[in-house]
Amino acid sequence: MKTQYFTASSLDGFIATEEDSLDWLSPLGDLNDSSYPQFITEVGALAMGSATYEWMLRNAEAVASEMGTAWPYTQPAWVFTSRNLPAIEGADIRFVNADVRPVHSEMRAAAGAKNIWIVGGGDLAGQFHDAALLDELIVLVGSATLGRGKQLLPRRILSPALRLTSVRQIGTGMAELRYEVSKAVSPELLQHRSSPMATS
Repeated sequence: MKTQYFTASSLDGFIATEEDSLDWLSPLGDLNDSSYPQFITEVGALAMGSATYEWMLRNAEAVASEMGTAWPYTQPAWVFTSRNLPAIEGADIRFVNADVRPVHSEMRAAAGAKNIWIVGGGDLAGQFHDAALLDELIVLVGSATLGRGKQLLPRRILSPALRLTSVRQIGTGMAELRYEVSKAVSPELLQHRSSPMATS
């Protein structure tokens, strides 16, 4: 079992614009040409922050058009939020306002032998990293720059904490990078930990 952060990023390190738009991403490549189709079959539980979940709600029609359903996951999903958010009918969603550690234990039990996917945002993935629970980063780096927006992983993680294990070109607009994450947590990183309550 691995806990993985699979996401897409601009060349300058942003996963979305300041308004949480992903419109910049779709012209760069087809998700089905990446490792995602195989990746999702090996996922047993998901986690996401409230901004990611609200993006799913706002873009339900577009998601349904592309994926066949407004909520394309059969796995149980934990949404980290400090606010009351609407549920999606038929989806197995658990809303939590807690530290990632006990929630990760629940997710492990639900996932069984399969992997845990940290869908986003970047700070939530950072919290799993801070708790030494993140095993792998899979980043689709797009050939675009945003200048500003929501950061890929707002943490200072210095070498050799990340070990590049593979690089794959996807057409002319995207590259897929895989990193193995060291579980050693440095004193410097401990000083930079953010609040355990994820909202993005």
